[in-house]
Amino acid sequence: MLPTTRLARSLLLVLATLAARAHAQTQVLEISGANFRPLPLAIPATQALTEEARASVGVFDEAFVFDASSAGIFQVLDRKSFLADAREGFTAPSITFSRWADVGADALVKVQLAVDGASLRGEMRLFSVASGKEDLRLVHVVPLTEPRRLAHFFADALYRFFTHEPGPFQTHIAFIHRVGKGREIWLSGWDGRDAVVVAKEGLNVLPAVGPDGNSVAYTSYRSGKPDIYRQRPGAPPTLLVSAGQMATGVAYSPDGKRIAYSLAQGDGTNIYVANADGSGARAVTDTTYFINSSPSWAPDGKRLAIVSTRAGSPQLYVLSLDNPTDARRLTFQGNYNQTPSWSPRGDLIAFTARDERNAFDLFTINVDTGKVTRLTQDQGNNAEPSFSPNGRLIVFTSTRNGIPQLFVMTANGQNQHPLPMERGEFDTADWGP
Repeated sequence: MLPTTRLARSLLLVLATLAARAHAQTQVLEISGANFRPLPLAIPATQALTEEARASVGVFDEAFVFDASSAGIFQVLDRKSFLADAREGFTAPSITFSRWADVGADALVKVQLAVDGASLRGEMRLFSVASGKEDLRLVHVVPLTEPRRLAHFFADALYRFFTHEPGPFQTHIAFIHRVGKGREIWLSGWDGRDAVVVAKEGLNVLPAVGPDGNSVAYTSYRSGKPDIYRQRPGAPPTLLVSAGQMATGVAYSPDGKRIAYSLAQGDGTNIYVANADGSGARAVTDTTYFINSSPSWAPDGKRLAIVSTRAGSPQLYVLSLDNPTDARRLTFQGNYNQTPSWSPRGDLIAFTARDERNAFDLFTINVDTGKVTRLTQDQGNNAEPSFSPNGRLIVFTSTRNGIPQLFVMTANGQNQHPLPMERGEFDTADWGP
């Protein structure tokens, strides 16, 4: 973010104080409740206060509306239904709230953009339609070239205001871009936009966003066998793990200080845990003739969800790093369960399962009760789930439109949307900071 003047910093402090006061008086949306109903939200078209800002309006508006629509807590109303005058003002006294009530809005968000030199300045105001009062006002400044960054900031602020939880929109995903027979690793914003290439040559798979949100660990065949590397966009790769016949499936611990991965040796594949730079590796499974793979960390950093064939078919297990030999089998339905992703909230693990029709779909399982919930069905193959850092959303791969694409949905399988990416084949997303 560009440096701000002392006056601008003072303004931001005042606005944050006002927001906190309003926040304390607003009812919190209970997302997990059985009777939860998305909040009807009206978002009129973003206004440009300066001629230079017009070029940023379209990009900002697209990202902001997509964030709000994907959040799972809002019912974003169709702009075609709006009855209010498009020239309506930006402050409560100048707004005809009855017009917004007539279209079913409970809340109204207005945004204005202005350009100041090389900076893009945004101002967002949130109003309660029933009371006609302003609940939240925020000003934020970003480089002129980053209107999506501004949109994600405002979307996160809205999310936090209504839920008292961190929003997921200023985070990153890493994913695979299929190009011919090659597989490239890319890093982008959470929505797949502003993507940059990380690893381009050859076959690169199974990316994991680094704890800084600006690097990716992944498996590459560049040495002739699968090894694990870490790399930032535009920088050379750093070798993390090169041992055994095959090192794959790296996953960062919640604190970013350790990695877990699978290592094939002899007739078996076992799970290892090491420091984040690959040093100090130790095995946490020891099954000579079975495959153990796909580690996913519990949010407490003390347990791993893994896939193991020790019962004859791929099933999910949970093991404690304090006593890894006592692994607990988690899935008992189906004969092919894989790619676990442990929710940062701790309660659920999302995974891919193959059903009786040989179709792949997504499920969650409650870690404590074992309750399985189906998330996708009858829409192509769906696989490779990854939870958002706040545990409320899941990014996944789907072929429902004919080619592999990345989709997002809520943790209960609702509100499924394709990410607004350029045309191409994309899969195996990992959602990180």
